[in-house]
Amino acid sequence: MSKINIETINTENTKLSSERIIELRNINEQYFIMNGKRKLYHILTYGCQMNEHDSEKIGGMLTSIGYEETDDSQNADLVIFNTCLIRENAELKVYGKLGEVKGLKRHKPDMIVAVCGCMMQKEELRQKLLKQFKFVDIIFGTNTIQELPGLIYDVEVNKKKSVDIIDNTELIYENMPKSRKFKYKALVNITYGCNNFCTYCVVPYVRGREKSRTPEEIINEVRALAFDGCKEITLLGQNVNSYGSNLENPFTFAELLYELNKIDGIERIRFMTSHPKDLTDDLIKAIKECNKVCNHVHLPIQAGSDDVLRRMNRKYTKDHYLNLVEKLKKEIPDIALTTDIIVGFPGETEEDFLETIDVVKKVQYDSAFTFLYSVREGTKAAEMEDQIPDDVKHERFNRLLDVLYPIVLDRNSQCIGNVYSVLVESVNNTSENSLTGRSEHFRLVHFKGNEELLGQIVNVKITNVKTFHMEGEIVEQ
Repeated sequence: MSKINIETINTENTKLSSERIIELRNINEQYFIMNGKRKLYHILTYGCQMNEHDSEKIGGMLTSIGYEETDDSQNADLVIFNTCLIRENAELKVYGKLGEVKGLKRHKPDMIVAVCGCMMQKEELRQKLLKQFKFVDIIFGTNTIQELPGLIYDVEVNKKKSVDIIDNTELIYENMPKSRKFKYKALVNITYGCNNFCTYCVVPYVRGREKSRTPEEIINEVRALAFDGCKEITLLGQNVNSYGSNLENPFTFAELLYELNKIDGIERIRFMTSHPKDLTDDLIKAIKECNKVCNHVHLPIQAGSDDVLRRMNRKYTKDHYLNLVEKLKKEIPDIALTTDIIVGFPGETEEDFLETIDVVKKVQYDSAFTFLYSVREGTKAAEMEDQIPDDVKHERFNRLLDVLYPIVLDRNSQCIGNVYSVLVESVNNTSENSLTGRSEHFRLVHFKGNEELLGQIVNVKITNVKTFHMEGEIVEQ
């Protein structure tokens, strides 16, 4: 993980002066001189790729002020919880892990504990945390990540707890340092926030309204990544398809893909998430014509019933969605389609659920993220009548998987004997000399190979498949 000069933290609007940041870095350097080791940080990340990317920024700032990363919270001098609010399960995991860290803090009173992310944007959850977990030193939100060095300074130097939350901001902080987990692939934000206000979702309330980065900033970042050896980028946004609509000089997502496709060194371009209501013919054409854009679209359906989609405020119908799928398959026959599905949304009838099953059968998804509807306070869906009993949700969920999994396995089976380019991402610890990577179509592939292949794109012939991965062997390029 590369160190980035501390001055890159200080964007125009950052409140903390460079002098105080430098002072904090000097404190950590003195600690290193006296102890022969650097202070260690550990980040626990919950939720989506947006949170993962935020954690990269947090890690970049910490590296810049003299910390090093550890994968063990017991060894850490600073533990940060980057939280998610989309589903209740993620929230409960945070509370459980905080209980464990409380014991660590009892034996290491100088250890700093920080909680950030989407959970902390909700006032009632902040108050709960302050009341029940009084050992937490720092709380900050999704809009104040750039202030972390100053918050650490307040704890270490001024000996006071720090809370820094902004409900919304139009500001975008560019040129923040990042501590990337992989040299050969990277996450790149193109938008922040969301304007869609789906009735089950808290994102517009915790991350604010949609803001697009300028194409120049994105292009410059991707060029820098390519120069650093990055081969694959994933463009991130709650709705990448609406990118650029709020820029002073409007610039479409399709136009952005064409520009990024020109950058030497980048071999693969992915993106998520793609909202069906904004998937245009121009965008389909760009996916088809840009040779570096992967033939994979994650297109959340959420539900197959028009009535449920209306109550979700999704702003498309089942027929509209199926027409988009037909266009994608016609223009890009090799396209892989994945989706999100919510089971048990308030008011969902048996007939509504069967409409979702019908979509799954017609689309023939390559994979799907499936969820039981989870009540999230502050959303319109939480106030709706006809909440579905848990036993009904689970019964429908299992029936959905009984339909979905054979389809996914069949889609994988069609790949046997074919050769696919695979970006080697990691060592597969479940098998000796086994590597893991993803094909262009986002399918997970296991195969024998030397660790020296990490970060390379190799050709793999598929020899066997399971529901959730494929197996193969490297063939000559």
